[in-house]
Amino acid sequence: MNASRTARERARAELVSEITAAARRQLAETGAAALSMRAVSREIGMVSSALHRYFPTRDDLLTALIVQSYDALADAVDTAAAAAGDDPADRWRAVAHAVRGWALAHPHEYALIYGSPVPGYRAPADTVPAAGRVLAPFGRALRDAHAAGTLAGAPDPDGPLAADAARIAGALEAPELPGGALLAALTAWSGLFGHVSFELFGQFDNAVDDRDALFAGAVERLGRVAGLVR
Repeated sequence: MNASRTARERARAELVSEITAAARRQLAETGAAALSMRAVSREIGMVSSALHRYFPTRDDLLTALIVQSYDALADAVDTAAAAAGDDPADRWRAVAHAVRGWALAHPHEYALIYGSPVPGYRAPADTVPAAGRVLAPFGRALRDAHAAGTLAGAPDPDGPLAADAARIAGALEAPELPGGALLAALTAWSGLFGHVSFELFGQFDNAVDDRDALFAGAVERLGRVAGLVR
């Protein structure tokens, strides 16, 4: 019975993978807002009622695609950070370049998780841990730099920003980091994704030809904002 149950689970996993692969292809063709359960079922040769046994609604399918996209980006970032070694500044550089590399290779998945919200869709809590995985190597670099005494200081916030900094500390699992350093890290992190989004969505067209050099310079400047690069 256990062997039979395992075989069923394996078959289900393979079918779910086929469904989400077809949905990703549809993302590339029509965008997330036009994702159609009927079109996905037609592509894989499944009646739509059967597809609903795996993903009851279109939002469930979107959620699966979002989690898969976050996980794929997190895997790329984790691999790059591990290969960069112990220096926090080098890990920041590796993380930043991994984000850009993955985004350029997977523009539609990047747009799904960091682009315009899908009308009528509200991401459930299921997506939060996957999104946090992308941030984790950056958090580790900040904690290690702080422990080594190399994280540049920044003025601590007061008022409502102090509470915001405490929430960021929770997201980074870094309660030991000063509030000013946390807000500086947020600025650097949002700047990284802003730069990548500008490039991916065509905002540098007819303005910048050497995108690699522009990005490398931005990574250094944002690394100094974060207190990791001297």
